[in-house]
Amino acid sequence: MKLGSQPRKVALLGVLLAVAVYLFYTRILSSDTPAPAPRTPVVRAAAERAPAEPRVVTSRPPLREFRPSLKLDRREQRADPTVIDPTLRLDLLAKVQAVTMEGGERNLFQFGPAPAPKPPPEPKIIPKTPEQIAAEENKPPAEPPKPPPPPIPLKFYGYSSQSRAGERRAFFLDGEDIFVATEGELIKKRYRVVRIGINSAVVEDVEHKHEQTLALEEISG
Repeated sequence: MKLGSQPRKVALLGVLLAVAVYLFYTRILSSDTPAPAPRTPVVRAAAERAPAEPRVVTSRPPLREFRPSLKLDRREQRADPTVIDPTLRLDLLAKVQAVTMEGGERNLFQFGPAPAPKPPPEPKIIPKTPEQIAAEENKPPAEPPKPPPPPIPLKFYGYSSQSRAGERRAFFLDGEDIFVATEGELIKKRYRVVRIGINSAVVEDVEHKHEQTLALEEISG
C-alpha cells in the first residue's frame, strides 16, 4: 500500500505544476508582450510622397497677465546726505505751530446727535462818509411812474374802397357817433388813422403818442 501510493502523488504534483506553468505563461508573460501594430501601407506611402512643411519657429515670448506693482523704487528714495541742509528752520516751525486746527467738531468715536450749527456771523455795519450823506441829501427825488395811456374808445366796424383812387375809407363808431376817415386823417382832432386793413385798423393817439390796433367788430342793429 505504501509503495503504490508514492508514484500517484508524484504524478499528481507533476500535473499541477504543468497547469501552474501554463497559467503563468498565458496570464502574465503573454500580457507583457506588445501586440503587433496594424500595417498602413497606403498612409505611409502618402506620407513619404508629401513634402515636409517647414516649421516656423517664433521667438515671441509667452503672454502674461499685466499686474501693476505699487512698490516704489528704493533707489529713488535714497537722499544724498551731501545735499541736505542740516540747519534748523525755526521760522517754518513757528508757522506750523501757529496753524489752528479746523474741521468738524463731532467725535468719530462717539455715537450721538450732531452738534447744532453755528449761528451766522452778524453783518458788519459800515458807517457812511459825510460825502455820501451829502450826495444822498442833494439827490433829486425820483419821478413817479407815468400812468399807462388810456385806451382808444373808437370801434372799427367796416371799410370801403374806391375803384379809381384805390383809397380805403374806414368806419368808426364812438358811442352813437359815426366817423368815416382815410389813412392819415384825424378823428376828433386826436386820433389819426395809420393803416386800414381787412380785419383791423391801426389808430394813433396823437396826444399820448400811443398806437392801438382795433379789431373789426360786428355792430348789431
